[in-house]
Amino acid sequence: MVDSMIGTVPRDWDEACHAVSDAYFPHTLTPLSRHAASGVGVCTTELGPLRIAHIRWGADVAVESDHPGAYGVNIPLSGELESVFAGSHVLSTRGVATVCPPDITTRITRWSADCEIVGVRMDRQYLDREMEKVLGRPGMHLPDQVDLRGDDGARWLRFVRSLSDQILGPVGVLHNELVAGQLSGAVVTAFVLAAMPDSEDAVRHARPRIVKRVLDEMHDDPARVWTAAEMAEVAGVSVRRLQEGFRQYVGRSPSECLLDIRLERVHADLVDADDSTTVTDVAVRWGFTHTGRFASSFRRKYGLLPSEVLRR
Repeated sequence: MVDSMIGTVPRDWDEACHAVSDAYFPHTLTPLSRHAASGVGVCTTELGPLRIAHIRWGADVAVESDHPGAYGVNIPLSGELESVFAGSHVLSTRGVATVCPPDITTRITRWSADCEIVGVRMDRQYLDREMEKVLGRPGMHLPDQVDLRGDDGARWLRFVRSLSDQILGPVGVLHNELVAGQLSGAVVTAFVLAAMPDSEDAVRHARPRIVKRVLDEMHDDPARVWTAAEMAEVAGVSVRRLQEGFRQYVGRSPSECLLDIRLERVHADLVDADDSTTVTDVAVRWGFTHTGRFASSFRRKYGLLPSEVLRR
């Protein structure tokens, strides 16, 4: 677990930018006034695949970030946050969160001088996997904005703020790795239910045990050469019953779910790849043996060829 905070007043905006980049997300910063960086404050802690940060700039600024590999949930505690990404314009005020998607450029065109946020950074693969487990359907997408002023949202925000209050206090149970792992799961599950309340009733009945077992095994080992019989064995039912269960409760076949999981793993690896990585290396790593069909499936899902993602 890593905890950090600015202990002294930054000498200039460059120093402030570096501190916030290290604590939350790498970004470019543009001050919108002649104010000095004396009002900047940041502290952060990691809970496994999550990072919670308190950030204030103390002046009107603009911020641009690609949010590499993770979602950024920015929750103003005061002031205003204006953001633009993927064709959407989002204005968030106290109690209303902006959900910045991973690996897509977000421009915060105005972070007001009086705006302080709690920012929750959630690893993309972890959140996508947990969201599928909670909602019982793959490929679900979070909204651009989440109103946290309702009952579920307010409870989640109080939970996150209580964790962030511990960040600002002395060392405590939050620094225990076992506790941190459990807390991260609780934060993500509660956020998904707050962000997608229309799905909450369906969640109670969405995934019978046979479907959950197979999806969990797929997520744990997507590169495995799965057969229909092996999937049915994991579920403890016949192949036909397994197919029916997936169609009824997930809306897709087991093989379609497996393909989607593999494509997500490939995409994540291509985004993080170095110069020595090839598309074939990554595809084979996650169980693809037919490069033509793989490339076609990848393009249908992401709108780009795998090589185009690798070159970005």
